[in-house]
Amino acid sequence: MEQIQMVGISPQQLQDAISNDVKNQLEELKKNFEPKNPEEYLTRRETAKLLKVDLSTIRNHCKRGLLKPVGLGGRVYFKRSEVEESLIEL
Repeated sequence: MEQIQMVGISPQQLQDAISNDVKNQLEELKKNFEPKNPEEYLTRRETAKLLKVDLSTIRNHCKRGLLKPVGLGGRVYFKRSEVEESLIEL
């Protein structure tokens, strides 16, 4: 952090220096800010539709460890982010 010497500086110059520093910090934050989206959970059917495959393929992908099912309230879901990450570019 930059230190400002207080000797020989007017209140207006100090205020301007602080304002400029805050603006610079906000600009840096904007460059690196990524809003966090809530995780979306997909059913087996939604996952199959997204991947354009049959439900049996989803079951096989789970057995082979390509997809990780998540149990919520007695139902099986898949995290959309993990489904998208599991896709392999050819």
